[in-house]
Amino acid sequence: MNKRLLTEFGMGSSLRRQDYTEAASRAVKDALWHNSINLAELFGKDKSEMIITVEVAVQQPDQIDNDAIAAIFPYGQVTVVPVRGGLDVPRPDGNPTVIANVAISVALDVEAAA
Repeated sequence: MNKRLLTEFGMGSSLRRQDYTEAASRAVKDALWHNSINLAELFGKDKSEMIITVEVAVQQPDQIDNDAIAAIFPYGQVTVVPVRGGLDVPRPDGNPTVIANVAISVALDVEAAA
């Protein structure tokens, strides 16, 4: 049975290019780069067994390159779930500043570790 053990949050932006994937990538890195997640080892598991769900909130979720976001993670089984959210901040030049929010959840099959 998979049990969620950790959730991390991050925020990222694309200031001028209206690049939703870049904003999401920066949000993921914001969440990850401040942490060292050693959950797998605590349960006697390999890091490749971690089940990682990345919820990405931006105003245009269809503009997210899911594969590019998943490629940020060096291990684990990654699923990227784009949803409508985040924020597009209007700019005088017509291209909004894009703000992305992410929630990264990490789960493991802890029953098998017993």
